[in-house]
Amino acid sequence: MTLALGCIADDYTGASDLANTLTRAGLRTVQTIGVPADDLALPEVDAVVVSLKSRSIEAGLAVSRSRAAETWLRGRGARHVLFKICSTFDSTDAGNIGPVMDALRADCGEAGVLVTPAFPETGRTVYQGNLFVAAVPLNESPLKDHPLNPMHDSNLVRVLARQSKTQVGLVDLATVTRGADAVRARLAELSGKGIGAAIIDAVFDRDLETIGLVAAEHRLSVGASGMGLGLARALVSTGKVKSTAAGGKAGAAVGGPAACLAGSCSQATLQQIARAEAVMPVLHLDPDRIFAGREESERALAWAKPRLTGGPVLIASSATPEAVAAVQARHGRDAVGHAIEQAMADIAEGLVQAGVRRLIVAGGETSGAVVDRLRIPGFLVGVEIAAGVPVLRAVGAEAGDMVLALKSGNFGGPEFFSDALRLMR
Repeated sequence: MTLALGCIADDYTGASDLANTLTRAGLRTVQTIGVPADDLALPEVDAVVVSLKSRSIEAGLAVSRSRAAETWLRGRGARHVLFKICSTFDSTDAGNIGPVMDALRADCGEAGVLVTPAFPETGRTVYQGNLFVAAVPLNESPLKDHPLNPMHDSNLVRVLARQSKTQVGLVDLATVTRGADAVRARLAELSGKGIGAAIIDAVFDRDLETIGLVAAEHRLSVGASGMGLGLARALVSTGKVKSTAAGGKAGAAVGGPAACLAGSCSQATLQQIARAEAVMPVLHLDPDRIFAGREESERALAWAKPRLTGGPVLIASSATPEAVAAVQARHGRDAVGHAIEQAMADIAEGLVQAGVRRLIVAGGETSGAVVDRLRIPGFLVGVEIAAGVPVLRAVGAEAGDMVLALKSGNFGGPEFFSDALRLMR
């Protein structure tokens, strides 16, 4: 297998988003969970997205895991590697975007790296280096209250410079609109000054296409799924990849019981849970009881199992930012996050043992904990449920055939859970 594009994603839902984007753009794509084992049978594909759970862990560990993924991808022929980050640039001053970028840049010998989280389709744009979420700057969006990586600065040149060892520059929108040659010249100018990374503006899809053409000529880029879109279109337009029909089914119907788990505290997910309560049983977990031990997980499973024969159920640990802050104040932010992730993984494991084969998970950290617990090594990408969220068919899962949807907190419309269930057969 010789890959046209290798990707390293810093969480599982973001990896699904990227794999979905590449598939829609015509690339045959597989998403793996962690660095694949040598004996994992993968089909012939154009791109592999290696999913890591590295966004919020200690920076050194994120670097080592990302380097291992890059080594695997380069070994399968990938000349270009995209380090896929969240479209809201979730990262504290300690990392992990900067440290991972620095390490991968050093490993591949790249002088200058283009960086953008822009993805206009999902309302993420970058102008003069500032990230906007829909119509508001990042620091005024709900991401300012993110429980793990609160974002208080919309200027990504400053944000990245605080966590990277290299100087960070800007390729502004005026340069991008002049085309690929202007971007090449600006990147070369910055590299000549010893500036190793450049935030690049993007407001429209055509900007991503320009960026993709330039980025694909280098060995490394950093960005959200919008960067993946630009790279994929560049690979197709230059004839390096022959486009395939996108959005096909990821195998035959699985059937059986279905369940939803929600661990995200985003406003979008809270609204989606509220809508789901009108069409399916919903159980809200008590965060303090989760922290106290396994009894809350056991209560959730006892509640869910007799209801599975009657249709889908939803179990949520989600809460408002104020409620989350109060629990974190009592028990500590990291401890609470870990306890909730493990509780949701316990519940997912119990549900699968009870026969659930269609599983929807909302929240990046929650999705990572669940997929790790279920020991799923990879996915084939199927139809799109919502922008950035495809149906995923498990490859090599211990439980056998399963379909899943892994959703970042802010993704999907109000009826997301119902929409997903209609497509997950």
